[in-house]
Amino acid sequence: MAKKRPQTKAGKTGQAQVTSGEIPVVGAREPCPCGSGRRYKACHGRAAAHAVTELVQRPFEGLPGECDWVALRELVPAATVPLTLKGGLPEGVPSVTLATVLPMAWPALRRDDGSVLLALQNDSTSGDLARDLADTLQRALEAEPGTPVPARRVPAEGPRLQELLDADAPFVPEVHSGFEFWIPQSADGADPEVAASLERANAAAIPTVKLTSVDSAYWCEVPDKNHLRWVMPHPEEKLLDALARLHAGEGTSLGAGTRLVGSFRAHGLMVPVWDLPSSMTAEDCEKPAAEFAERLAAALASDAPLTAEERRARGGLTNRQVTLS
Repeated sequence: MAKKRPQTKAGKTGQAQVTSGEIPVVGAREPCPCGSGRRYKACHGRAAAHAVTELVQRPFEGLPGECDWVALRELVPAATVPLTLKGGLPEGVPSVTLATVLPMAWPALRRDDGSVLLALQNDSTSGDLARDLADTLQRALEAEPGTPVPARRVPAEGPRLQELLDADAPFVPEVHSGFEFWIPQSADGADPEVAASLERANAAAIPTVKLTSVDSAYWCEVPDKNHLRWVMPHPEEKLLDALARLHAGEGTSLGAGTRLVGSFRAHGLMVPVWDLPSSMTAEDCEKPAAEFAERLAAALASDAPLTAEERRARGGLTNRQVTLS
């Protein structure tokens, strides 16, 4: 249903921790700052690479639109969101925009006009996506216009996104049919590498639409069937109980030919997934999704013990969970 990423070993504290002594972190192929004459990856970088890293289970917790952050990280091919920084934009930076992915898998890009594009779908090096993204964002704000920001191993210390972004600003994703947003409309022509990357990305993009009647639900079209993937903010155990109550009574249906088939677990949140008939469009999902949201709210409010049938339904839903991250 979506691409799985390898997980970093999880610890109890949920905080990223990478130990590398007092030696600064540099590129893997650069000379080690300790003066040994060896490359960093063969010297002090070896310890950093093998240090225990603890995964932050909910890296986007505390940010506006946490569920949409998860969706754009794991489920949505092409989307953008304007970001608002605490204290406003630095001089010479007209805008900062979050993007699902950038050409050549760049972590970020400082455009010719000084604006910044920050990519979300890149690997984490610290175990804390919010820290990795904050590091990339800070480097992008200081980069020369017209240059991409390279990847690097992020130091354990340093700010997280929650410290850089305005917590009161709205988070409103715009889902795109392709990646044309990579190239400014004012540009005369794209770099050949960017154009080739754009063509490949557009060919692989799954048509996706964000529903408007409920929060953080995304319809997508795949061969033979469509899906609805809905990122939900509720605690996992509580949500599983509520879904089991509804599932036992066929209350999870979104209409004829639809079926709740399981869920993803991504960045500390659950993402229930429905199979839909290939004829069911995103617009067709709007009313059934809103009606389901009302049923789910009532089920979440119940504290009654699960019946035997509901427990069986819960076991089936649990067995059909897939952990993405």
